Amino acid sequence: MEERKKSKEWMEGAITYFYLLFYIAISSGQIFFNKWVLSSKDINFPYPVALTLLHMVFSSIVCFLITKVFKVMKVEEGMTSEIYLTSVVPIGAMFAMTLWLGNSAYLYISVAFAQMLKAIMPVAVFLLGAAAGLEELSGRMFVIMSIISIGVVVASIGEVTISWVGVVYQMGGVIAEALRLIFIEIFLKKKGVRLNLISMMYYVSPCSALCLFVPWIFFEKPKMDSSGSWNFPPLTLFLNCMCTFILNLSVFLVISRTSALTARVTGVVRDWVVVLLSAAIFADTKLTFINIIGYGIAIAGVVAYNNHKLKPASHSVNSQAGGINSNSQEKDPGVQIPLSTKASS
Repeated sequence: MEERKKSKEWMEGAITYFYLLFYIAISSGQIFFNKWVLSSKDINFPYPVALTLLHMVFSSIVCFLITKVFKVMKVEEGMTSEIYLTSVVPIGAMFAMTLWLGNSAYLYISVAFAQMLKAIMPVAVFLLGAAAGLEELSGRMFVIMSIISIGVVVASIGEVTISWVGVVYQMGGVIAEALRLIFIEIFLKKKGVRLNLISMMYYVSPCSALCLFVPWIFFEKPKMDSSGSWNFPPLTLFLNCMCTFILNLSVFLVISRTSALTARVTGVVRDWVVVLLSAAIFADTKLTFINIIGYGIAIAGVVAYNNHKLKPASHSVNSQAGGINSNSQEKDPGVQIPLSTKASS
């Protein structure tokens, strides 16, 4: 009996670690996949809006098939036209902006440097959250934000070839992502609606696709029509879109299997994997000692931020649950918006 229990625990642990490793692998791979598609001379497809638009259309179709045709999952109820217009549309628009600007940055800066700049995300979220009345200013948070900011600045100083156009694109993507997270928090606190990943993707993906369709028509379609030299094999297109969708599902699996804290820590590990591997894979990535030191400082600040943010939530759950295991509450995925096609995460 004891051996069977140990065997079951070992199996459960093995499955959890498999999910974590799978998330790291698929999210890292998606970043490299997108970079290769956008910068490869063999494909010659430097159109980030078009690529992201394809991802959102693919996600919309798959979610429709899952929920309405095959009915594997059911779209959760509670969505009204008022909630959709005031919450889902802003979230979808910011998600589209995040993907558009983030993928555009890959045309100008290396994958490693893009990941380093993304480390500033907690600072943007905190400042915008404070402006919206969702965050409280404190001495500890000021220190954490300062550490992250200093680390990103040091990492930027260490960049050998820096493109300010790429930096602007990436920072624009960071701000858009921060706004998206703020809108999600408002959506949760003020609207009181909680949807699983598939339901949220079902609502958000078509909205994001529509938001991306407008800039594609005006900015990229004329370039694509005049160029006529791009070659995007259907199989490559399908695999790229499928990897994006699987990545979104892997986020749901990690959080539902473990906790939000584990997902965030895993994301930090993934970022280091991306930074180090990109130096070996892409010719435009040249890491310097200052890069590594600066990024290490920034990541230390990010870990401190995650720890600071999740401790109060865990304490709140414990005090309110009245004996219910807090870890089981943390596993509730709630609203999980796709990470997505640029794999920020």
